[in-house]
Amino acid sequence: MDLQIKKSYKGLKSLNGPLMVVKAVPDVSFGELAEVTLKDGSVKLAVVIEVNKESIILQLYGHTSGIEPDTTQIKFLQQTFQIGVSEQMLGRVFNGLGSPIDGIRMPDADEYRDINGEPLNPVEREYPHDFIQTGISAIDVMNTLVRGQKLPIFSSAGLPHNQLAAQLTAQAKSKSGNPFAVVFAAMGIRHDDATYFIDSFKETGALNTTALFLNYADDPAIERLVTPRVALTLAEYLAYDKGMDVLVILTDMTAYAEALREIAAARGEVPSRKGFPGYMYSDFSTIYERAGRVKGREGSVTQVPILTMPGDDITHPIPDLTGYITEGQIVLDRSLNGQNILPPINLMPSLSRLMKDAIGKDLTREDHPKLFMQLYASYAKALEVRAIAAIVSEEEMSDLDRLYLKFGREFENKFINQSFHVNRSIEESLTLAWEILSIFPKSELTNISSKELLMYYVGTQDED
Repeated sequence: MDLQIKKSYKGLKSLNGPLMVVKAVPDVSFGELAEVTLKDGSVKLAVVIEVNKESIILQLYGHTSGIEPDTTQIKFLQQTFQIGVSEQMLGRVFNGLGSPIDGIRMPDADEYRDINGEPLNPVEREYPHDFIQTGISAIDVMNTLVRGQKLPIFSSAGLPHNQLAAQLTAQAKSKSGNPFAVVFAAMGIRHDDATYFIDSFKETGALNTTALFLNYADDPAIERLVTPRVALTLAEYLAYDKGMDVLVILTDMTAYAEALREIAAARGEVPSRKGFPGYMYSDFSTIYERAGRVKGREGSVTQVPILTMPGDDITHPIPDLTGYITEGQIVLDRSLNGQNILPPINLMPSLSRLMKDAIGKDLTREDHPKLFMQLYASYAKALEVRAIAAIVSEEEMSDLDRLYLKFGREFENKFINQSFHVNRSIEESLTLAWEILSIFPKSELTNISSKELLMYYVGTQDED
């Protein structure tokens, strides 16, 4: 057999979990796909992850059952992992590799694209702006999502991030006037959670404009590394070729990172923090940096990655590195969840670094910039007074302090809390914020101009 022409090889040097080592074959490249033919004739896919003079290391897509090193045949395909993309993929459910699992045949592809995307010159990036309405007051008013932004959600085990993800999928819409779509990628998901998402999207009608990519917890770890890239490849096509505003929801990036650690351990790599590979930061960036807008193109890719913080530790490498790359974070809180405040968004550590360019006159409403600053200041004061009230009795506090305690309760129970089935417009959220804030006299609202107080203040305590 002429290996240089056929580019195939029979027999493995070794097999270590999903990693296969074969003798060196000429003209094989990093990232190249290979077909792995087993003794029974079945075929699996693998990808080249290392090439040297003596050997080639491949990573198998799928389980290793049935592989016999002596009889397994490798054929190199001289191409990278590609998927066919099409608008017809909206309303469909796929596995983590992009194959349909909803019982309908794969739609005809408009074209095939490498799942790793193409390098984008930073000069060609358009600065993210324009408001995306999620229908969730704690996000729209306090941590505004911007078209082209990457804004992660930091959750913890047992918190309702799945319900929040479903709510975002059903309610989010762009104010730009472009067609809107959602690409939803779930990694390491349980079967009951996958059923919840599918049923929820069907019930709300969101499935019609959503493409789901589901990698189950019992699927091979290597597929977990492919799923977000497959989803983003479709998102980029819809955004930059079809002019759509695409919201990409990635859940759970912790499962992705753990798969990355598992593969790195199988390769015998030297671990870094918490056993994760030292290149996890750069690997994350190949996913997160695929959000944005491109000059001369109408569409946009907006990312909302969701991750569960191991041990509720926000300094853990997964949220820590994610925070360095992305533009803020939405933090879910176990205490608020225990009080049945849903979604349990903790506003104090939450932040949207780009919201200043997406709010105000002609974007949301002219009072929005000053209003959200006043809400933050008043809520921070309320939390401070609440901590003092835990030491001394509320009866011994001043009337103003008791007013802050009342504001804190009203703000959490009426503004942050809205359940997972309430969809508020930005106007409704801003109006509700004024109603709660107006329990204070005007003299306490120092961040708001007199003009805005005259227009929107609805309280009865006027000290002017």
